[in-house]
Parts: sequence; structure tokens; C-alpha cells
Amino acid sequence: MSRSAKRLAIPLAVLFCAVAGVASATNDFEGIGRTATPAELKAWDIDVRPDFAGLPPGKGSVEEGEQLWVERCSSCHGDFGDANHVFPPLIGNTTDEDIKTGRVAALTRGGVTRTTIMKMPTVSTLWDFINRAMPWDRPKSLKTNEVYAVLAYLLNLANIVPYDFELSNENMAWVQSRMPNRNAMTMDHGLWDINGKPDTHNTACMHNCDRDEEITSSLPDFAKAAHGELMKQNREYGAIRGTRTMPEEGDDAEKAKESAMPGDILSANGCTACHAVDQKLVGPGFRQVSEKYQDLPGKTDHLKSRIRNGGSGTWGNIPMPPQPQLSEEDLGTLARWIADGAKP
Repeated sequence: MSRSAKRLAIPLAVLFCAVAGVASATNDFEGIGRTATPAELKAWDIDVRPDFAGLPPGKGSVEEGEQLWVERCSSCHGDFGDANHVFPPLIGNTTDEDIKTGRVAALTRGGVTRTTIMKMPTVSTLWDFINRAMPWDRPKSLKTNEVYAVLAYLLNLANIVPYDFELSNENMAWVQSRMPNRNAMTMDHGLWDINGKPDTHNTACMHNCDRDEEITSSLPDFAKAAHGELMKQNREYGAIRGTRTMPEEGDDAEKAKESAMPGDILSANGCTACHAVDQKLVGPGFRQVSEKYQDLPGKTDHLKSRIRNGGSGTWGNIPMPPQPQLSEEDLGTLARWIADGAKP
């Protein structure tokens, strides 16, 4: 080989080795993993959108859902979806007028326990979440028809569908037209558009930053206990911590219990499904009851008796069921709170 040929061969060899090195680098994981099969993609692609894309065919009745609910869901959510023992209540505080307007009026005022059905604008979201995440101890264990049935039962509890209703993929759009808060969504948010005004105002800091923190907002008192003690509803590890929404035990806690709205007792026992603080729902508002008996001697004992034993006729012909499950302490707390004016 001539001297000039050798000079050309050396850089060509270096280039070949470099190219081979790149090719080798791209195949470092050869033999690991594979392309997902169509069946696997279908199994993963289970989301259901508000336009009902992804909604599988199926059906389930309210009656079937009631049985499933008692067996699989009531331990966390209560028989009627209004319990607050583990999670915030799902059902309550919506009216027939809300179903007509598509806006839940109770969301605009304080003193009312906020339930899932009050805030949920799309029925597809309920179907999707039940399907992918429920029950808590066995997510994705419900069959398609069982998801329809459980959701039908919830919708019946919210007076959106009648008891003899059978929910299916064919009538979901009609149900959507009756969701109490369907018209509450808005695009009027700072970060909805890329050129929108942000919700927060801050100056970026990368080093030597001022660590002083000032609390500028907090939950209002009337809303703190709306969903029970948030601190106890979050895990004790990880990044998420629930803020304390109930007073700590002690003298201050006892004083707070005497004057503050007993939101945990009201929610845990389903009271807010029928009663609001300042207006009639199914039954009278708590403040209406307080005003009726404000001049009655021994009104606290009278209220304890009415709460414990239930009754009908005083506020209409819909009976209030007795409340034998209330402890004497909780019963006294409720009666005193109502007697003192039912303040939020």
C-alpha cells in the first residue's frame, strides 16, 4: 500500500469504528422488552372521556347496584353514600332546582358539607373512577355491568334517576343532562391559555433565597370541618400531609366543640343529606329549627328527644327517621348547637 493510501485508510478506520460504536450503543438493550400487543394496549386504554369516548357497552340497574354497594362499598362510604367515617360524603346537598339549572346553589354559600355529587360536572368521570380505582381494597375488580349498576345506585341516591332505572352506555348522555353541577365548568383560569395570567405572583429564586414564610390565606372556620379531620385521612408518610381541621383534644377542644358547628357528627350520621344550616332541603334548616324553639323552656332536652326518636308532621309529611346510633355525647352536642342558634 502506498504512503498516501495508508494516510487515507487511517481516518477511514477511525470513522468506521466510531460509526460501529454508535450502532453498538443503540443496541445496548437488544432483547429486553418488546412491542405491546393490541390486546395489552386495549387493556391499558380504559379511560372514559366526557364525550363518552372509551365508554364500553353495558348496563346495570339501581336495584343491582344497591346490593353491590352494600357488599363492596358501604364499609367506607355508608349505605347511602353520605358517611364521613373514612372519606368525605359522596351524596347530599343537591336539589331538584340544581338539576334544572346545572349549577349547585349550595356551593356559593358556607356552612354546607360539600359532597362529591355537588362538585362533579360529568357523569363520565364517576364511571371512569369507579371502574379504575374502586373498590379501595380491590381496584378494577368490578365487571363492566357492575360499574354501571353501582353508578346507577349513586345517581338514584342523588335523585338524578328513579329507582326503577337501568343505566347503560345508551342513556349516559341523558343522565349527563341531569347532573346537578354540569354547567359549572369554566375556562376562565389564568393558566388555561399559554398567554394567560398566572394565578400566583412570584419572583424566581435559585440561590440565597429568603426562606421567611407568611401565611396569607387559610380555610374559613365554617369549612374546616366539612370533611372531617383531614390530617387523619392522609398517610403518615410521603409528601402529602392533610392540614389539621379539627381542634386538638383538651380544654380548647372542648370549648370549640361547644360553639362550633359539629360538622363531623353531622356528616358521619348523614344529617346533611336532608338538612342545610340556613335553608330547607328535604327537612328544615338547622337554623329554622333553632328559631322555632328559641323561647321553649328546656329546648335542649326537647331537641335531644326529637333527634333521638325522629318524627313527622311538624315540618311536613316526610318523616325524620330516629337516630339510635348517636352516642349521648354526640346527641347532646347536636342539640346544644341547634339550641344556641346553629352557628356555622
